[in-house]
Amino acid sequence: MRGGASPAADLARLRDIVELFPQQTIVVLGDFVADQFVFGEISRVSREAPVLILRHRETQCLPGGGANAANNLADLGAHVYPVGAIGEDESGSKLHEYFRGKGMDVAGLIRVRGWTTPTKTRFLAGWTHTTRQQVLRMDREPETELPPQAVRALVRAARGRLAEASAMVISDYGYGSATPEIAAKIRGRGRWAAPVALDSRYRLHEYAGLELVAATPNEAELEAAHHARIGDAEQLERLAQRTMARLGVAALVVTRGRDGMMVFERGRAACALSVFGSDQAVDVTGAGDTVIAAFTLALGAGATVLEAAQIANYAGGIVVMKRGTATVTHGELLGAINAEATGGAGAGSMDAGSNSGKEPKQRRARGN
Repeated sequence: MRGGASPAADLARLRDIVELFPQQTIVVLGDFVADQFVFGEISRVSREAPVLILRHRETQCLPGGGANAANNLADLGAHVYPVGAIGEDESGSKLHEYFRGKGMDVAGLIRVRGWTTPTKTRFLAGWTHTTRQQVLRMDREPETELPPQAVRALVRAARGRLAEASAMVISDYGYGSATPEIAAKIRGRGRWAAPVALDSRYRLHEYAGLELVAATPNEAELEAAHHARIGDAEQLERLAQRTMARLGVAALVVTRGRDGMMVFERGRAACALSVFGSDQAVDVTGAGDTVIAAFTLALGAGATVLEAAQIANYAGGIVVMKRGTATVTHGELLGAINAEATGGAGAGSMDAGSNSGKEPKQRRARGN
C-alpha cells in the first residue's frame, strides 16, 4: 500500500474546526429507525417452553439508523434538519417527539399513513446487580415502498434547506427514505449546493454519478460491494480505489473496527488512522452513524478530508466505549482533542503541530 503511515494531526487546527460545529447546519436525508430497548430482570424459566420469563423494568426508545446520525449531529452542536419518512405509528411518534425535544425543525419528517417506521426492539435480561445482556431482537420493517407523494415531499424538504446548509448526510439503511433515486431528484440538473457524504449499508455503488464528496463504508460493506474478502492492506486499497472510481467521489474513509480507519483520497497516498482510545470496544452499535456525522460536520466547517477523518476517528473511539445506541457530545469531542494535545490518553498517535492549512469555514448560525 502506498503511504499508510498514521499522519500527525494539527490538534490546534482540529480544535478550531470543532469549535465551529455550533455554527453549522446539516441536512440529514436518512432512513430513520427507532431503536427500542426493553429491560427486564430474569424471574424464572417458563414451564411452557425453555425460555426465560422477564419481569419488565423499563422501555427506552432512541433514534437509530439515520436518526442516530442526526442525533449525533445535534449532540455535536450542529443545527440539524432531518429529512425522512416515518409512519403514523408509535415508533414514528416517538422519533418525532424526540427530535422536537432536541430543538430540531421536524418539518422534514414526513408522516406516511399505512407505512411502518422501521423499529428494532432489543430485549435485555439480567439478574439484579448484574449486567443485562441482549437475549432477543425483533424487527418491524415497512412492507411497502414509499408512495410517490411521500417521495416528492422528501425531495421538497431537502431542497428547501440544502441551499443554506453547510453539508448533507445521506444515511441509507435500505428502508426507502434515502435512495440513489431520491438523492438524484434532490440534486436535480445542477450541482449540489453543499458537500454531500454517503453512508450506505447495502448499495454503495448505486450512488455512482451523483457527484458526492465522500463515502464512509466499513470494511464489511466494502467487501459486500465487491463480492470479495479483504485479506491484506493492498487488497483493501485496490477495492477502495475501484469504489472511488465507480462512485466518482474524491475520497473514501473505510472504518475497520479495532484497526482504526483508512483514508483514501484521489491523487494522494492512503493514510492509516490508528483507533483512538482502547481497541476493546464496549459496544459498536451505531458507531458508523457517529463517524458519518462527525466527518460530514467537519467538512461543513471547512476541514480537509483528512482532518474530517481525524475528527471522526476521535468521535468513533469515544462512542464505542458507551453501551447501546449512543452519541458523542461537542464537549466530549473537544475534551478528547484537548487531552491529547496536553499529553493525555492516546497522545502517541497524533502530534500537535502548527495551525496551518486553510482557515475553518465560518457560517452564520441559523435557528431551527
